[in-house]
Amino acid sequence: MISIVVLSPVLLVVAMLVKVKLGNPVIYKQKRPGLNEKIFTIYKFRTMTDERDKNGELLPDGVRLTQFGNFLRSTSLDELPELFNILKGDMSIIGPRPLLVQYLPLYNEHQKRRHEVKPGLSGLAQVSGRNAISWEDKFDIDVHYVNNVSFIGDWKLIFKTIWKAVKREGISSETAVTMEVFKGSIDERVNI
Repeated sequence: MISIVVLSPVLLVVAMLVKVKLGNPVIYKQKRPGLNEKIFTIYKFRTMTDERDKNGELLPDGVRLTQFGNFLRSTSLDELPELFNILKGDMSIIGPRPLLVQYLPLYNEHQKRRHEVKPGLSGLAQVSGRNAISWEDKFDIDVHYVNNVSFIGDWKLIFKTIWKAVKREGISSETAVTMEVFKGSIDERVNI
C-alpha cells in the first residue's frame, strides 16, 4: 500500500517516541467487530500507561492517558497502524469506526446495520463530531453512511478527515477522556 510506504518515516518516528515515552508494547492490539460482525485484531499506537491499583486493576483511562498519548489521539497519529488493517482487508479507509466487541449484544437492529460495510480508519461520524456526539447520533450517522456509501462521498470524507485532524475537534466527550461506555439504547430507532 502506497500510504504505508509514504508514511513510513512518520510511523517509525511515532513508534520510537511511543517506546521511549510509554514503553512496550508500542502497538496496542484489540479485538473489534468488522464487516458482518466478523472479529479481527485492530492495531493502534499505544497511548496509555499500564498503571494499576493495589488490586492489580487498571487505573481509569483519565489517569493512564499521558500528555503524549493525548497528543497522539488528538492528531489521530495513534490510528496510523490501522493502515495495516486496511492492507489485510479487515478495514477500509472510510466506514463506521470499529467499536468494542462487548457492544455487539447491545445494538438494536438499526445500530447493527453499521456492520453491513467494512469499518473505516475514519468515517462520517468522525467528521460529524467524533466523540463529542451521543452514541445514538453516532449510530444514526453510521447507518446513514451505510445507506448512502459512494466513491465520491468517501473522497469528500477523506478530505474532511484531514481537516478535522488538523483542527483536532471532537476528540473527547463532555464527560469522558474519549467516549463514555455504550450501555445500549433505550429507544428503537427507525432506519434513516
